[in-house]
Amino acid sequence: MKILVVSDKESSYIWDHFDRERFKDIDLILSSGDLKSEYLSFLVTMIKAPLFYIHGNHDGRYAVKEPLGCTAIDDKIVVHNNIRILGLGGSQAYNNGPFQYTEKEMEQRVKKLKRALKKNDGFDILLTHSPAYELGDGDDLCHIGFKVFISLLDKYSPKYFIHGHQHLNYGLQKRYLTYKDTSIINAYEYHIFEY
Repeated sequence: MKILVVSDKESSYIWDHFDRERFKDIDLILSSGDLKSEYLSFLVTMIKAPLFYIHGNHDGRYAVKEPLGCTAIDDKIVVHNNIRILGLGGSQAYNNGPFQYTEKEMEQRVKKLKRALKKNDGFDILLTHSPAYELGDGDDLCHIGFKVFISLLDKYSPKYFIHGHQHLNYGLQKRYLTYKDTSIINAYEYHIFEY
């Protein structure tokens, strides 16, 4: 299965110069947040693949205009072609904006998923906005990752952990990291990978 992941910056290569041939084999689109709702609607219309998204720390605008044709999976596990995807959007709380959480609040969100995690026997992809603590995160409060994500990786060993929030043009960020048996992908702008 070929998956397109997007986050944080609308790609002019895709939006302004769309080439249907380049994306004809995409089976699924995952958004890690902080993208215009019009952009997500464009992707799901032009690529003809389902699009699942979580909220970034700048997605308060979705309350006014949600992405059409897309499915929000915050605080849920969805199963697509036998792939279990867990969605947990938002960032660390830094200015009381929407989709911002303390570490304790994120832990509570994960606890509420206990039944769903058990029912689905874990998950294959963790889709978040923020990275995990010390796995591609930043130093400032806004960009520090969540420690509870490490606990999820340790307990369930998903194949992939997809996040955004850390722009690759910040300088020190990497597209790929590995943590034990999990491949971590920073979805900044866009990236395509084979599941």
